[in-house]
Amino acid sequence: MNRDWVYRLAPARSPLAALGLWLAMFVLFLAKHPAGFSANVVNTAANKAVLLALVAMAQTIPVLAGGLDLSVGMVFVLSNCLASNVLVGSSAETALGVLLVLATGIGCGALNGALVVLGRLPPILSTLATGSMIFGVALWLRPEPGGSINEELADWLTGSVAEAIPRSLLLLGAVVLLVWLPYRLSVWGRAAYAIGSSTPAAYLAGIQVGRATFSTYLLAGLFASIAGLLLTCVTYTGEANALLGGSYTLSSIAAVVIGGTSLYGGSGGAIGSVLGAFVLRTIGDLLLVFDMDPLWQPLFQGLVLLVSIALGSLRWLGVKDRLELYR
Repeated sequence: MNRDWVYRLAPARSPLAALGLWLAMFVLFLAKHPAGFSANVVNTAANKAVLLALVAMAQTIPVLAGGLDLSVGMVFVLSNCLASNVLVGSSAETALGVLLVLATGIGCGALNGALVVLGRLPPILSTLATGSMIFGVALWLRPEPGGSINEELADWLTGSVAEAIPRSLLLLGAVVLLVWLPYRLSVWGRAAYAIGSSTPAAYLAGIQVGRATFSTYLLAGLFASIAGLLLTCVTYTGEANALLGGSYTLSSIAAVVIGGTSLYGGSGGAIGSVLGAFVLRTIGDLLLVFDMDPLWQPLFQGLVLLVSIALGSLRWLGVKDRLELYR
């Protein structure tokens, strides 16, 4: 029985470590912040962290199936630019605008999935190319920063409940409960893990590898578009910013690794990636409250990513059977 619990708890080791690290850093951040523990400080930190968490979730799904999506940051930017154009007018018009943005994200995911599955192109190369195309569309939609948004929606989504619980965290929780968990427990979710573990074995087991892989990119586009919607609500504007898209793409990969998802595929999950995103965001906040030069932030994030990858790779040295990772 004890051995059985070891196997059950093994996949949670990395997410729990990320949770502990984030809690320690966040407590230090609140203790050092001039305003201390306040609703505004927590709400601002939550809004920033949830943005990266959603993009990290978008990155996680293809990685689980042994792929990688280098376009998630650009889908994020495109959704922001589109939302700044269509989230206006009455409640009904705003709702239609939200659906349009989400559909656009799914469409970008479908394009990536088609190139990878039907075109049989390497995920890294195909998503790098589509990322450039997607940014071109974003630049066409928003050649200069600007736009507007339904202020009631923006204020509601970026505010808090009873001055205590940030609604952005509730949005993240809803995405996890309504999208990630059902997917994780579905046939397609289990298939993604199987494909990431061994594509030939998954094929021989009768798994529809193409359809399962295609679904991972659809979900990646959906999650990235939700993040773009939230960014528009936070900033009240849209901007085709290539540096922002590239930064979020790289940070999403870092969050995936910190959260314990293997870049080889087959193990991990979106919960760990969410916690990894919180860790990365809190690093940036700590640099600010300790009056360190913001230019140091990429260095610290790079070091965290390097250490995380190194620790994760150590587990693979000498492994002959993937079951050994859970012993």
